[in-house]
Amino acid sequence: MREILQKIQVHVPFRLLREKLLPWVIRERVNPEISFNHDDLDRFQKADFREMAERLADSDLSVTFHAPFMDLRPGALDPRIRQVTLERLRRVFDLVSCFKPRSVVCHPSFDEKYYISAEARWLENSLSFWRTLLDDIREAETIIALENVYERDPGPLKNLLDALDSPKVRFCFDTGHANAFGGVPPALWIETLGDRLGEVHIHDNDGTTDEHLPVGEGNIPFRELFARVREKKLRPILTVESHSEKGLRRMLENLRVMKLLEGF
Repeated sequence: MREILQKIQVHVPFRLLREKLLPWVIRERVNPEISFNHDDLDRFQKADFREMAERLADSDLSVTFHAPFMDLRPGALDPRIRQVTLERLRRVFDLVSCFKPRSVVCHPSFDEKYYISAEARWLENSLSFWRTLLDDIREAETIIALENVYERDPGPLKNLLDALDSPKVRFCFDTGHANAFGGVPPALWIETLGDRLGEVHIHDNDGTTDEHLPVGEGNIPFRELFARVREKKLRPILTVESHSEKGLRRMLENLRVMKLLEGF
Protein backbone atom coordinates (compact mmCIF):
# COMPACT_ATOMS: atom_id res chain seq x y z
CA MET A 1 0.00 0.00 0.00
CA ARG A 2 2.97 2.34 0.55
CA GLU A 3 3.49 2.63 -3.21
CA ILE A 4 -0.11 3.81 -3.64
CA LEU A 5 0.12 6.24 -0.73
CA GLN A 6 3.12 7.87 -2.39
CA LYS A 7 0.93 8.78 -5.37
CA ILE A 8 -2.06 10.27 -3.57
CA GLN A 9 -3.33 12.75 -1.03
CA VAL A 10 -5.74 11.49 1.62
CA HIS A 11 -8.67 13.50 3.00
CA VAL A 12 -8.00 14.32 6.69
CA PRO A 13 -10.04 16.87 8.70
CA PHE A 14 -7.79 19.32 10.57
CA ARG A 15 -9.33 18.61 13.97
CA LEU A 16 -8.73 14.87 13.65
CA LEU A 17 -5.23 15.45 12.34
CA ARG A 18 -4.32 17.56 15.34
CA GLU A 19 -6.08 15.57 18.04
CA LYS A 20 -5.67 11.99 16.85
CA LEU A 21 -4.27 11.18 13.44
CA LEU A 22 -0.93 13.00 13.16
CA PRO A 23 1.18 10.08 14.54
CA TRP A 24 -0.55 7.71 12.09
CA VAL A 25 -0.11 10.14 9.18
CA ILE A 26 3.62 10.43 9.90
CA ARG A 27 4.15 6.71 10.57
CA GLU A 28 2.30 5.51 7.49
CA ARG A 29 3.61 8.30 5.22
CA VAL A 30 0.12 9.60 4.42
CA ASN A 31 0.10 12.81 2.38
CA PRO A 32 -2.88 14.69 3.85
CA GLU A 33 -5.44 16.85 2.11
CA ILE A 34 -6.31 18.87 5.19
CA SER A 35 -9.94 19.94 5.27
CA PHE A 36 -10.98 22.94 7.33
CA ASN A 37 -14.42 23.99 8.54
CA HIS A 38 -15.74 26.99 10.42
CA ASP A 39 -15.22 25.29 13.81
CA ASP A 40 -11.51 24.81 13.06
CA LEU A 41 -11.10 28.45 12.07
CA ASP A 42 -12.86 29.70 15.20
CA ARG A 43 -11.37 27.23 17.66
CA PHE A 44 -7.69 27.13 16.74
CA GLN A 45 -5.14 29.91 16.74
CA LYS A 46 -2.35 30.68 14.28
CA ALA A 47 0.15 29.02 16.64
CA ASP A 48 -1.84 25.76 16.52
CA PHE A 49 -1.78 25.76 12.74
CA ARG A 50 1.90 26.71 12.62
CA GLU A 51 2.83 23.83 14.95
CA MET A 52 1.00 21.35 12.71
CA ALA A 53 2.66 22.78 9.61
CA GLU A 54 6.10 22.37 11.15
CA ARG A 55 5.44 18.74 12.14
CA LEU A 56 4.33 17.90 8.60
CA ALA A 57 7.26 19.76 7.03
CA ASP A 58 9.71 17.90 9.29
CA SER A 59 8.16 14.64 8.05
CA ASP A 60 8.59 15.72 4.40
CA LEU A 61 4.95 14.97 3.55
CA SER A 62 3.04 16.52 0.66
CA VAL A 63 0.12 18.69 1.79
CA THR A 64 -3.00 19.97 0.05
CA PHE A 65 -5.90 21.96 1.53
CA HIS A 66 -9.65 21.74 1.25
CA ALA A 67 -11.23 25.07 2.17
CA PRO A 68 -14.54 25.41 4.07
CA PHE A 69 -17.66 25.34 1.93
CA MET A 70 -20.78 24.88 4.05
CA ASP A 71 -23.10 27.92 3.66
CA LEU A 72 -20.43 29.77 1.65
CA ARG A 73 -21.10 31.20 -1.81
CA PRO A 74 -18.26 32.94 -3.68
CA GLY A 75 -20.60 34.07 -6.47
CA ALA A 76 -23.48 35.13 -4.23
CA LEU A 77 -25.74 37.89 -5.48
CA ASP A 78 -25.83 39.43 -1.99
CA PRO A 79 -22.50 41.26 -1.42
CA ARG A 80 -22.64 40.61 2.33
CA ILE A 81 -22.74 36.86 1.72
CA ARG A 82 -19.74 37.20 -0.60
CA GLN A 83 -17.90 39.20 2.07
CA VAL A 84 -18.47 36.57 4.76
CA THR A 85 -17.36 33.88 2.30
CA LEU A 86 -14.20 35.84 1.51
CA GLU A 87 -13.40 36.31 5.21
CA ARG A 88 -13.77 32.57 5.86
CA LEU A 89 -11.65 31.50 2.89
CA ARG A 90 -9.00 34.11 3.60
CA ARG A 91 -8.43 32.51 7.00
CA VAL A 92 -7.36 29.37 5.15
CA PHE A 93 -5.39 31.21 2.50
CA ASP A 94 -3.50 32.96 5.31
CA LEU A 95 -2.14 29.50 6.23
CA VAL A 96 -0.60 28.90 2.81
CA SER A 97 2.71 30.48 3.84
CA CYS A 98 2.94 28.08 6.82
CA PHE A 99 1.93 24.79 5.17
CA LYS A 100 2.95 25.52 1.56
CA PRO A 101 0.17 23.26 0.20
CA ARG A 102 0.25 22.16 -3.42
CA SER A 103 -3.38 23.19 -3.82
CA VAL A 104 -6.32 24.77 -2.04
CA VAL A 105 -9.54 23.08 -3.17
CA CYS A 106 -12.57 25.37 -3.12
CA HIS A 107 -16.21 25.09 -4.13
CA PRO A 108 -17.36 27.72 -6.67
CA SER A 109 -20.91 26.66 -5.70
CA PHE A 110 -22.88 27.13 -8.89
CA ASP A 111 -26.27 25.40 -8.86
CA GLU A 112 -28.72 25.99 -11.70
CA LYS A 113 -31.63 25.30 -9.36
CA TYR A 114 -30.45 28.06 -7.06
CA TYR A 115 -29.14 30.69 -9.48
CA ILE A 116 -32.19 30.64 -11.75
CA SER A 117 -31.62 33.05 -14.66
CA ALA A 118 -28.67 34.51 -12.74
CA GLU A 119 -25.66 32.65 -14.18
CA ALA A 120 -24.19 35.82 -15.71
CA ARG A 121 -24.32 37.65 -12.37
CA TRP A 122 -22.88 34.60 -10.59
CA LEU A 123 -20.00 34.55 -13.08
CA GLU A 124 -19.29 38.28 -12.71
CA ASN A 125 -19.26 38.05 -8.91
CA SER A 126 -17.17 34.88 -8.97
CA LEU A 127 -14.51 36.47 -11.17
CA SER A 128 -14.03 39.34 -8.75
CA PHE A 129 -13.97 36.94 -5.79
CA TRP A 130 -11.32 34.56 -7.12
CA ARG A 131 -9.13 37.35 -8.49
CA THR A 132 -8.98 38.78 -4.97
CA LEU A 133 -7.78 35.45 -3.55
CA LEU A 134 -5.35 35.02 -6.43
CA ASP A 135 -3.68 38.24 -5.34
CA ASP A 136 -3.24 36.75 -1.87
CA ILE A 137 -1.15 33.80 -3.14
CA ARG A 138 0.53 35.30 -6.18
CA GLU A 139 4.01 34.62 -4.77
CA ALA A 140 3.21 31.07 -3.61
CA GLU A 141 3.52 27.89 -5.66
CA THR A 142 0.05 26.85 -4.51
CA ILE A 143 -2.79 26.52 -7.01
CA ILE A 144 -6.50 27.13 -6.42
CA ALA A 145 -8.48 24.05 -7.52
CA LEU A 146 -12.16 24.76 -8.18
CA GLU A 147 -14.30 21.68 -7.55
CA ASN A 148 -17.56 20.63 -9.18
CA VAL A 149 -20.42 19.83 -6.80
CA TYR A 150 -23.96 20.51 -8.05
CA GLU A 151 -22.98 21.66 -11.53
CA ARG A 152 -24.89 19.52 -14.01
CA ASP A 153 -22.26 19.88 -16.72
CA PRO A 154 -18.84 21.53 -17.20
CA GLY A 155 -20.25 24.71 -18.77
CA PRO A 156 -20.36 27.09 -15.76
CA LEU A 157 -16.91 26.09 -14.53
CA LYS A 158 -15.46 26.28 -18.04
CA ASN A 159 -16.79 29.82 -18.36
CA LEU A 160 -15.26 30.72 -14.99
CA LEU A 161 -11.87 29.11 -15.66
CA ASP A 162 -11.66 30.55 -19.17
CA ALA A 163 -12.42 34.04 -17.90
CA LEU A 164 -9.90 33.79 -15.04
CA ASP A 165 -7.33 32.40 -17.50
CA SER A 166 -4.67 31.82 -14.87
CA PRO A 167 -2.26 28.87 -14.52
CA LYS A 168 -2.78 29.19 -10.78
CA VAL A 169 -6.51 28.40 -10.99
CA ARG A 170 -7.26 24.84 -12.04
CA PHE A 171 -10.17 22.41 -12.12
CA CYS A 172 -10.69 19.82 -9.40
CA PHE A 173 -12.79 16.99 -10.83
CA ASP A 174 -14.80 15.30 -8.11
CA THR A 175 -15.82 11.93 -9.52
CA GLY A 176 -18.50 11.22 -6.93
CA HIS A 177 -20.18 14.61 -7.32
CA ALA A 178 -20.26 14.28 -11.10
CA ASN A 179 -21.92 10.87 -10.80
CA ALA A 180 -24.44 11.77 -8.10
CA PHE A 181 -25.32 15.33 -9.10
CA GLY A 182 -24.15 15.78 -12.68
CA GLY A 183 -26.02 15.10 -15.87
CA VAL A 184 -23.24 14.11 -18.29
CA PRO A 185 -20.76 11.20 -18.48
CA PRO A 186 -17.54 11.63 -16.45
CA ALA A 187 -15.47 11.51 -19.64
CA LEU A 188 -17.10 14.72 -20.88
CA TRP A 189 -15.71 16.62 -17.88
CA ILE A 190 -12.21 15.46 -18.86
CA GLU A 191 -12.75 16.27 -22.52
CA THR A 192 -14.05 19.76 -21.70
CA LEU A 193 -11.77 20.76 -18.83
CA GLY A 194 -8.83 18.39 -19.14
CA ASP A 195 -6.44 21.15 -20.21
CA ARG A 196 -7.17 22.87 -16.88
CA LEU A 197 -7.24 19.73 -14.71
CA GLY A 198 -5.25 20.23 -11.53
CA GLU A 199 -6.72 17.66 -9.14
CA VAL A 200 -9.06 14.66 -9.04
CA HIS A 201 -11.12 13.65 -6.01
CA ILE A 202 -11.56 9.89 -6.03
CA HIS A 203 -14.61 8.21 -4.48
CA ASP A 204 -17.49 6.12 -5.75
CA ASN A 205 -21.28 5.93 -5.53
CA ASP A 206 -24.24 4.41 -7.39
CA GLY A 207 -25.46 7.71 -8.80
CA THR A 208 -28.23 8.30 -6.28
CA THR A 209 -26.33 9.96 -3.43
CA ASP A 210 -22.83 11.16 -2.50
CA GLU A 211 -21.80 8.03 -0.56
CA HIS A 212 -17.99 8.35 -0.68
CA LEU A 213 -17.55 4.64 -1.34
CA PRO A 214 -14.23 3.03 -2.23
CA VAL A 215 -13.58 2.76 -5.97
CA GLY A 216 -15.23 -0.27 -7.53
CA GLU A 217 -18.10 -0.32 -5.04
CA GLY A 218 -20.36 2.02 -7.06
CA ASN A 219 -20.90 2.42 -10.78
CA ILE A 220 -18.41 5.12 -11.78
CA PRO A 221 -16.35 3.87 -14.78
CA PHE A 222 -12.98 4.55 -13.19
CA ARG A 223 -10.94 2.39 -15.57
CA GLU A 224 -12.21 4.28 -18.60
CA LEU A 225 -11.87 7.61 -16.81
CA PHE A 226 -8.27 7.09 -15.75
CA ALA A 227 -7.38 5.63 -19.14
CA ARG A 228 -8.57 8.90 -20.71
CA VAL A 229 -6.53 10.95 -18.23
CA ARG A 230 -3.44 8.91 -19.13
CA GLU A 231 -4.11 9.19 -22.86
CA LYS A 232 -4.24 12.97 -22.56
CA LYS A 233 -0.97 12.86 -20.58
CA LEU A 234 -2.52 14.72 -17.67
CA ARG A 235 -0.83 14.64 -14.27
CA PRO A 236 -3.32 16.00 -11.72
CA ILE A 237 -3.01 15.73 -7.96
CA LEU A 238 -4.91 12.59 -6.95
CA THR A 239 -6.87 12.71 -3.69
CA VAL A 240 -8.92 9.92 -2.14
CA GLU A 241 -11.90 11.05 -0.11
CA SER A 242 -12.71 8.24 2.29
CA HIS A 243 -14.66 9.22 5.39
CA SER A 244 -13.63 6.34 7.66
CA GLU A 245 -10.54 4.29 8.39
CA LYS A 246 -12.29 1.15 7.15
CA GLY A 247 -13.32 2.93 3.95
CA LEU A 248 -9.75 4.11 3.38
CA ARG A 249 -8.37 0.58 3.78
CA ARG A 250 -10.86 -0.70 1.21
CA MET A 251 -10.11 2.24 -1.07
CA LEU A 252 -6.37 1.51 -1.06
CA GLU A 253 -6.92 -2.21 -1.62
CA ASN A 254 -9.34 -1.60 -4.49
CA LEU A 255 -6.97 0.87 -6.11
CA ARG A 256 -4.25 -1.79 -5.91
CA VAL A 257 -6.39 -4.62 -7.30
CA MET A 258 -7.87 -2.50 -10.08
CA LYS A 259 -4.42 -1.07 -10.94
CA LEU A 260 -6.00 2.34 -11.43
CA LEU A 261 -2.92 4.36 -10.58
CA GLU A 262 -0.50 2.64 -12.91
CA GLY A 263 1.19 5.27 -15.01
CA PHE A 264 0.76 8.06 -12.45
